[in-house]
Amino acid sequence: MTRFMMNYKFGLDEMNTKLKILKEEFQNIHDYNPIEHINSRLKTPESILNKVYRKKIDLSLDSIKENIHDIAGIRIVCSFLSDIYKVSDMIRQQEDVTVISIKDYIKNPKPNGYRSHHIILSIPVFLSDRTENVLVEIQIRTVAMDFWASLEHKIYYKYNKDVPVSMFNELKSAADVATDLDYRMERLHNEVKVIKGTNTNEDLSLMQIDNERFHLPFIFLESLLKDENNK
Repeated sequence: MTRFMMNYKFGLDEMNTKLKILKEEFQNIHDYNPIEHINSRLKTPESILNKVYRKKIDLSLDSIKENIHDIAGIRIVCSFLSDIYKVSDMIRQQEDVTVISIKDYIKNPKPNGYRSHHIILSIPVFLSDRTENVLVEIQIRTVAMDFWASLEHKIYYKYNKDVPVSMFNELKSAADVATDLDYRMERLHNEVKVIKGTNTNEDLSLMQIDNERFHLPFIFLESLLKDENNK
């Protein structure tokens, strides 16, 4: 079991190193860093056993490796919605990383309102006598998504996952508010880039998100453009 867990720790270390390099590159070379912060965790043996019993799988290391894919986990928090997919692309383009699955709970939120972009990937760990391919789960979300998910997790565990219907509805409503905030901030972010003259076709397409609900008055935008031209 010790050797088994060490493999996942090393896989986590490998992936954290890759992400640290990307983050430092953006901090030192580019004028904008899409990564706010990164957290990682390794499931405890007790947590793994609980999941084994919950999923009703065989109690063997081979079965655990095959059926439980989130033993090593990393959470990346981004500023804006578009950053999530940029970071996802950068991770998936790493030559020694193999993508196992992608679940986009942003485009397809869970019933309770949970939103996040999940990637299960395999990364090689080079040991003294062999190479182990280790699975790592990466969750990428915005600050608003992370704030909601953190509080939702605490509430669910306080009620032992048996949350009253009224509270479930309140959580869903709060998730909708967080979603609205993300879309508003994305629009502001893209309009600032348009003003600075650094927009791309991708940025322009993102500006169409919920246009009717979150449209800023053109008068305000025109005034900003005039101020910029006067400078």
